Amino acid sequence: MAINKDKIDDAALALLYLTLHDDYRAWKGFDWGVLGRLHDKGMIDDPVGKVKSVVFTHEGLERAKMLFKELFEEQDPGGKGRA
Repeated sequence: MAINKDKIDDAALALLYLTLHDDYRAWKGFDWGVLGRLHDKGMIDDPVGKVKSVVFTHEGLERAKMLFKELFEEQDPGGKGRA
């Protein structure tokens, strides 16, 4: 079975947004390979280190927010997401 790593990376980025704290940090509880790819794509700063969180880049934070809404936000009957 072929795995679409870009979709995995998008889902992980959206879930990192779920743990957002201090405006731009998220808890790093994901596979190191995924975090490395997100770093390579410019979505997060280098995840290697003893700190238990990663720092979103500006682009990464915007994409994470968009993906979180797209993947996980419920739609109301009018087709608009909840606030």
